[in-house]
Amino acid sequence: MIYLDYQASTPLAPEAFEAMVPWLRDQFANPHSASRLGRAAKAAIEVAREQVAVLLPPGGRVVFTSGATEALNWAVKGSRGSVVTIASEHAAVLDTARAEGARGREVTVLPVRPDGRIDLWVARRVLGQGAGLLAAMLVNNEIGIIQPVPELARIARQNGAVVLCDAVQGYGRIAIPEECDMVAISAHKIHGPKGVGALWIRDGVTLDPLLDGGDQEIGRSGTLSPALCVGFGVAARLMMERQGADAAHIARLWDIATHRLSGWTINGSEEHRYHGNLNVRRRGLDVNRLMSDCRNVAFSAGSACASGSGRPSHVLKAIGLLDADARSSIRLGFGRYTTEAELREALDLIVAAADAQQVFA
Repeated sequence: MIYLDYQASTPLAPEAFEAMVPWLRDQFANPHSASRLGRAAKAAIEVAREQVAVLLPPGGRVVFTSGATEALNWAVKGSRGSVVTIASEHAAVLDTARAEGARGREVTVLPVRPDGRIDLWVARRVLGQGAGLLAAMLVNNEIGIIQPVPELARIARQNGAVVLCDAVQGYGRIAIPEECDMVAISAHKIHGPKGVGALWIRDGVTLDPLLDGGDQEIGRSGTLSPALCVGFGVAARLMMERQGADAAHIARLWDIATHRLSGWTINGSEEHRYHGNLNVRRRGLDVNRLMSDCRNVAFSAGSACASGSGRPSHVLKAIGLLDADARSSIRLGFGRYTTEAELREALDLIVAAADAQQVFA
C-alpha cells in the first residue's frame, strides 16, 4: 500500500514509537500521583510539554488535550462574546460555532475567495463591528491553502477580539504567528500518536473549563497519558530538527506530482499553500471508481472527518466549485516517509485509472 493521505494522519515516527514503549509497558504510574513513580511520569510529561512549546510563540502555556477537536471545542466554548470564523474551517470549529449559535451566541462565517483565501477587507469590515473570538485555520486540511493569519490576527486584536489559530496542519511546517492568543495542535499530524493534542494559551487569556473534574492541567481535567505525551514531544522535537530536510523533500515531491498531473486543475491558490497537500480535480472523474481501481494507494476524496457523508466538500463549495467539480476532486498528501519512487508509482496508477474512465465513458 502506498500511503498518500498525510492530512488525515501521518505515519508514526520510529523514534516516537520507541520513546513511548517504556511508558506503555513498564512505567504505568499515574502522572498526577504523589508517589515516586507518579512524579517520574509527571517529569516526562513536562519534558514533552517543553518540546511541544519550542515550535509555539513565547509567553504562553501548553495544555495537553485528547486531540485538536477537544482543544478547538474548549477554545470556542470557553471564550466569551460573538464568534467570527471562516467558511473553509474544519468541522471542529464550524460545528462548534454553530452549536454556540444555537445557544444564542452571535456567529459570523466569513466567505473565502476562489483561491481559498480570506478577503482582508471583508474581515476588517466585520471585525470592526466588534467580536469576542476570531477562529482561523493556518493551513487548510483539505486544500492546503495558507491563510493570512498574522494580518487577520492583528485586525482582530485591534478590535478587541481574542484570536484562535487552528494550526493542526501547519505546526512544525510553517511559523506559528505570534499574534495569536490560542493555538490548537495535534500529535498524529506530525508523526506522533493519535489521542493527544494541545491548546497553547497566551498568558493572561482565560477560558471557562470544558470538562469538570480534577483540573489536572489547570483548566483541563482528566488523567494524562505519559506515553502519548512523550510520543508527542519526540515528534515535535523531530519536526524542529528536520524542518529544513522535510521541506526540501516535500518540495521535490510536489514538483513530481504537479508535473505528472499537469492536465488536472489544482484547487485553490498555487502560491499560498503548503506543498505537502495537493488537491486536484479532473472534469467528469468518478472518484469512487478511481479509489476502487487504485485500492493499493491510500488517498482521499476530501476530509477524513467527513468521509462517508455523501456530501461534496464544504471547503470546495466555499471556493465556488459546483457539486460536480467538487465530487471530481481528490486530495493527495505526502511527506517525510514518502519516497519519490512510491509517489511516481502511485501517480501512474491514478492517471492510468482516470484515463481509462474517459476511454470507456
